[in-house]
Amino acid sequence: MNTISRRTFLKGSSALGLAGLGGVAPAFAQTTKLHLLQWVDFIPEGDAELRRQIAEYSQQMKVQVTLETINANDLQARITAAIQSGSGADIILMLHNWPHLYANALADVSDLCEWKGREQGGYYPHNEAAARSGKRWLALPWGTGGILIAYRRSWFADAGASQPPRTLEEYRKLGIALKKKGKPFGQTLGHTFGDAPAWTYPLTWTFGGAETEPSGKRVVLNSKGTIEAVKWMVGLWKDACDEGALAWDDTNNNRAFHAGEISATLNGASIYIFAKRNPEKIRDDAGQPMWQDISHFSIPDGPLGRTSPYKVAFSHAVMKYSKNQKAAREFLKWLHSKEQFGKWFEIEEGYSVGATTLWENHPMWEKVDEALRPFRTAPRGARMIGYAGPPTAKASEALTKYIITDMYAKAVQGLSPEDAVKWAEGELRKIYEG
Repeated sequence: MNTISRRTFLKGSSALGLAGLGGVAPAFAQTTKLHLLQWVDFIPEGDAELRRQIAEYSQQMKVQVTLETINANDLQARITAAIQSGSGADIILMLHNWPHLYANALADVSDLCEWKGREQGGYYPHNEAAARSGKRWLALPWGTGGILIAYRRSWFADAGASQPPRTLEEYRKLGIALKKKGKPFGQTLGHTFGDAPAWTYPLTWTFGGAETEPSGKRVVLNSKGTIEAVKWMVGLWKDACDEGALAWDDTNNNRAFHAGEISATLNGASIYIFAKRNPEKIRDDAGQPMWQDISHFSIPDGPLGRTSPYKVAFSHAVMKYSKNQKAAREFLKWLHSKEQFGKWFEIEEGYSVGATTLWENHPMWEKVDEALRPFRTAPRGARMIGYAGPPTAKASEALTKYIITDMYAKAVQGLSPEDAVKWAEGELRKIYEG
């Protein structure tokens, strides 16, 4: 047998915490490996910072963490395949309230969530709703997609709006004027993870529509409010929108905006941030950096007053099939700490804001451009899908099947608003009442 010197043994033991591993000499044990699966961030520098942090952790803790990023619209297929096979990434980034949909396959992370909530000012209600079922936390909330309407200030001014519109009716009239000038709004009604539901759900709510009653047991979508919302959208689509945007994903509107093809679109801060960081690429008609002409505002007020927004919640789930759950929890606690998250948060510049309220008070907000400051409080008042009922797995299934979004898409393609709403209610009943 080869012998090990006392000095070498103690050095390895100290580096990895011998006492905490039951007396095993970890310096000579097999290196722990973790696989983290995430979306491709719309802020490339954010992914670069995440990779830097992971490399730092891997080196310090002798845990080999691999980051894999894929298009967000492909995440659910990977999650389903991993659960069915009982193998795959140890940690997976969940969007919306997906943790409820995959609850039986996720490890309980209540201890981590309670630690983070205490340390970082408590969670926004929609982030908590997305990741918690009763007393059990299904995933650790990571952040929130801001999602506001990005617009060209000079184009709005030329159409008579020196300030953002306050109501949806003002927004529609402004869109009509801009489309006549060849500068329409751009809004997707496609099967894409962020921009479509972040538009169609709040639009339904602000006219008084809802998927279910508060108990979540009875579908109530087919109502006067929902029909009025669909009628309004049909008018906006025809008179103010780029009608070729029906099947856009979350990247198409960014490209159309940067190409000067649309005047406004519901989006995160990525349109502005990319234009600011690439001024030589993203220019206006006069050849000037476009970022100087971009700003943001919330979805305008609807018939019932302030439009409650929908913000995409992000959370990290530890998979039950993982053979390294302890290591996964330790890594997530490090990654979600104020020190590490804060570094990533600053690079995101408001594109992805925190899941907890602490981050509203981060010094970054005093340094960012005025156009980005509305994202500081964007998560406030956000509702979770399933409203007015709870954000259950059934609500997540309805989102995954794009029933609310398809309701609007069918109507703008010619189905009567009444029939579109009737169709959507029937689809929801298959899920909630079937």
